Formats: sequence, C-alpha cells, structure tokens
Amino acid sequence: MTTRRSTDGPLQRAGAHAFVLQGGGALGAYQAGVYAALSEHPKALPKWVAGVSIGAINAALIAGNAAEHRVDRLRAFWELVSSSPAQHLPQWLANRATLNQWSANLASLYGIPGFFKPRLSPALLLGGAAPVLSYYDTSPLKSTLESLVDFDRINAAEVRLSVGAVNVRTGNSSYFDNDDGKHTTRRIGPEHIMASGALPPGFAPVEIGDDAFWDGGLVSNTPLQYVLDKHPRRHPLTVVQVDLFSARGAMPHTLSEVLTRQKDITYSSRTRMNTDVLAANVNLQQAIADLMDKLPAALKRDASVKAICEQLTHAPVDIFHLIYRDKAYEGDSKDYEFSRATMEEHWDAGMRDMHMTLSNPAALRRNGDVNGVTTFDLGEGGAVRIKRPHADPAEEQIA
Repeated sequence: MTTRRSTDGPLQRAGAHAFVLQGGGALGAYQAGVYAALSEHPKALPKWVAGVSIGAINAALIAGNAAEHRVDRLRAFWELVSSSPAQHLPQWLANRATLNQWSANLASLYGIPGFFKPRLSPALLLGGAAPVLSYYDTSPLKSTLESLVDFDRINAAEVRLSVGAVNVRTGNSSYFDNDDGKHTTRRIGPEHIMASGALPPGFAPVEIGDDAFWDGGLVSNTPLQYVLDKHPRRHPLTVVQVDLFSARGAMPHTLSEVLTRQKDITYSSRTRMNTDVLAANVNLQQAIADLMDKLPAALKRDASVKAICEQLTHAPVDIFHLIYRDKAYEGDSKDYEFSRATMEEHWDAGMRDMHMTLSNPAALRRNGDVNGVTTFDLGEGGAVRIKRPHADPAEEQIA
C-alpha cells in the first residue's frame, strides 16, 4: 500500500500543492515574501490556498489573480497599507524600536490606509456600554479587496481557496471554500475574506446570510487541520505552511516582553507542536494500515478490513513549515505596526527563508516510497529539521 514517487524533490514536482497561511496582522508581509520566492518555481505554485485573518487576505490576493500578476498584487496591497506619512518616519528621528512603537500608536489613532479607519462615534464615550461592536471601520478593506482581487476568478475555482472564520453565535469554526471537493462550489466575495479577519473588539463581526462571523484565529490560527482533513487521502500532497508567531521564545524581562510573549503563545496555535501532533496522528494511522496489509490474504479480502485500510491509508504528505522569527525591533504591537521599513523587512525575511528551504538538498531530495507525513521545518540558523514517517524521535535529522 505504497505510492510511487518521482525522483524530484516534493516542491519541484508538479502535483497537489497547498499554501497554508496563519493570521498575524502586519506580520503577513512575511507570507507575501515567501510566496514571491515560491513563485520563481512554476511547478511549486499552489493549487490550493488556505488562510486565516491576514492569511485569508494574502490567500485571496493569490487565488484571485493570474499567476503572473500575484506578486504584483501582493506588493500593491502591502505598499498601500504601509503608505501613510506616519509609516514613513525618518530613521534619524529616533531608534528603531521607538519608531516602530510610534508607527503602531499612530495606526491605533488614525487607522491604516486601505484597511481600517477609526469609528468616529460619540457612542464610544460610553465605554463598555457603547452600542457599537468595534473601534474601527473596515470598509476601506472592502474597497481594497474589490480593486486587487478578481472574485470571478476565485469563484471559477482555478485555485481552491479556503478561509477560516468563527460563527459569533455558536462559537464554532467555519470555512468558506470555493470548492468542497465534491464538485460543488460556494460563492466567495469580499465579505468572506473580511469575516476571516474581523478580530474583535477592533473589527466588527461580518454578517453573511443569517450569521455573523469573527476572525478565525479566535478558535484556530492555522488552517492546516482543515487542509489535511479535506484533502483526499489517496492523493499525494505538498504543503507550504507559513506561521507568523513562534510558540518558542525567551523568558521575558519587561512588561512589553511579557505582552509580546503572551501574544506569541496565544496566536501560534502551538506552531511546531501542532504540526507534529497532526503528523503523528496521520503516521500512526498509516502504520496500522501497513500492519494490516501484512495479514493473510483471506483476512485482507474481508470487507471490514478493506474498509479500515481505505480509511487509514495516507499517500505521502510533505509539509514545509516556515515560522517567522526575526524580532530585533519588535514588541507587543508587532501585529499592527505597518511601517514601510518593517513591511519590507518582513517581506525580505519571507523570501530569504523560502530560498533557504528551496536550496537545502536534504529537504528537497527524494523521500523514498513511504506513505504518511514528512515535515521539513526551517529553524534558527537555517537548519532544516526533518521528521519522516515511522522514524524514532531520536533519529530526527537536522540538516
């Protein structure tokens, strides 16, 4: 019960590729940089893009444009949201950490171009009793999405798009998907992308039909589980998972560092641990299927045994896991600090990390004929952590 694989590395093979994008506000420029580097390799372009919050916006910009225009549209969005005078403070004015904090403070006061603006309502003077549902108005984002994203292209399902949100009334996670894999489609519009990024209390819930939705990151800040659940188990899959918060970090020593660390832990969805648990579950199922494949022929023909094997067998899944880790000038406002200098650094870091992953021979070499999940995790110093199916944890490779 194995699936034959080509001699090319998983990212170099044509086939099913998914781009999985975590939420993280201003940090999302890192994801755009990762895609810019990935776009240099036509065989690696995703056929499925899944995102939450800012990841949903980046996903829409990718799925809603022709391949040759995607990087330009991503660049246009990130330059727009970093275009106000407050985001171009001269470098001689203060040290970098102070400039970043000023940029974040001014964003809180005046909003972000093409994204959100303050809700100027006297009702806010009532504080917690104010009959409004958010501090900011995201109508500028709707206009931005309509100008940069071709929703007719999205709804033609040339690229599968899945964006996560949370139903305000039920508290359950929901995914808006232009192709559920059963030859039926759901029409996606700007409101679905905005719902995925409607983080309270900054942004109001977005009404879709009879329901209202908030940011998908309130339940899970990464759509990896959704992608693995929905992908047909008999088909190989390559996933590029781009996370914006690192679950691992140093012990804080100041109040600002406490708030920064708290945000990392809250929104990381446990990053590496989450991916490892998902991979371990899939690989355990595959190990059981492999064991059942060794049963005597008479037992293997039993209908119940065949049904169980069908459910437990997974074709090879390769997950390339990139986590944004550059934090030299960042504090607890890093997810709403949209200065142009910071945006450029995030973008460049994404390109650098993807190029390092693409050039690593250990990550790109053929992984044999083994079903299950293999993870390639770019860590500190450019080392790639490789976990293969059925491998003893002590034998984990660091390339």
